[in-house]
Amino acid sequence: MSYQELAFHLEDSASFRAFARLPWSWSPQKSVLQKTISAIRPETWEEINRVLLSNARQTKLEDGGVVRLDSTVTSALMHEPSDSSLLWDAVRIMVRLLKQADALAGGAGLGEWRDHCRAAKKRARKIQFTRGRPNRVQLYRELIAITRATLAYLRQAAAQLAVASNPLVELWQAQLCHYRPLIERIIAQSERRVLAGELVPASDKLVSLFEPHADIIVKGSRDTEYGHKLNLTTGRSGMILDLVIEAGNPRDSDRLLPMLERHVAFYGRAPRQAAADGGFASRDNLATAKTLGVRDMAFHKKAGLRIEDMVRSNWVTASCATSAPASRPTSHASSAPMAWRAAPGAALITSRATSGLRSWLTISSSSRASGRPDAATIGIASHQPEPAPPWRARNREPRALDLVHDAQR
Repeated sequence: MSYQELAFHLEDSASFRAFARLPWSWSPQKSVLQKTISAIRPETWEEINRVLLSNARQTKLEDGGVVRLDSTVTSALMHEPSDSSLLWDAVRIMVRLLKQADALAGGAGLGEWRDHCRAAKKRARKIQFTRGRPNRVQLYRELIAITRATLAYLRQAAAQLAVASNPLVELWQAQLCHYRPLIERIIAQSERRVLAGELVPASDKLVSLFEPHADIIVKGSRDTEYGHKLNLTTGRSGMILDLVIEAGNPRDSDRLLPMLERHVAFYGRAPRQAAADGGFASRDNLATAKTLGVRDMAFHKKAGLRIEDMVRSNWVTASCATSAPASRPTSHASSAPMAWRAAPGAALITSRATSGLRSWLTISSSSRASGRPDAATIGIASHQPEPAPPWRARNREPRALDLVHDAQR
């Protein structure tokens, strides 16, 4: 759930406002919610989560004996990045700061400076619709020159306001210290990528001026996403037992053991049974998980491993595949990504169960040779969809008699 959706539901629902302990006539805006939630430190979110897990353990709701590990990506609130759009954003920000500095200077003024917003926007749009690299390179040269000229105006304004002791000037200087190194990075990476034709590593790229913490995430052969990679552990009850916001885009296989070690540090023992996505599978991970005390470690993809090596029997594989539902955050990242360390059931995190049919199909082929139905085959049969009523199969609207027949069925 995004801040915009949260603000809408708080304004729309009286029960939501009562749950949040908000006054009846006050509905906070999304910016207020973002600033308020961002003020809570990551350590506080972590402690809240630990208290909830301790309570669940005392009430025997969740003991951490059966877990599932998975990874996902939460997208940052940003537009699709490009060099031209980043340069255009930089000019907009700098012109806004120059106007604020002009107002702070009062009658003294900042000297002459030009507003290059229209020129920068015009060239950014042209780059978007221009074909051919030579034509785009010339437009990029002009756009970079405009950005550098505006940055020079901003440095001049900072020098003139450096002697002032006004608190508003200090706030302006803090904004300048935040944006100036980011703008310099954008100019440098645009010159490297477009003018020099250099391949810039993903770790060196800045994809947003407003969400500088966003990483470039590519999972498998799917589309590129911009945000943060999350590794999470869920229990049999569906509660989120642990969640880690990773830096960059580490491989899943490198994060299985750290997640298990965090689980052992909190519960004092390893989970009895654990299921993990196929990306976590490796022979070294399986051996180390067994050393930590995990009796059954089931991966959704074999990755060269035998089922007998992972678990005690094929029946346990089906149990591990369906015992702990996978949980995936559905909200977007914000400027305070550590707020994702939310407690189970919080507004920023939701859970949904998965059937685990992929793992069931894997083990049913091996146990079908014995000539007896196994847990996988029974489970698949129980998940077959109910046949559609005749009137729906004929692709027409239901009549009263059809609805009566449906009720009798």
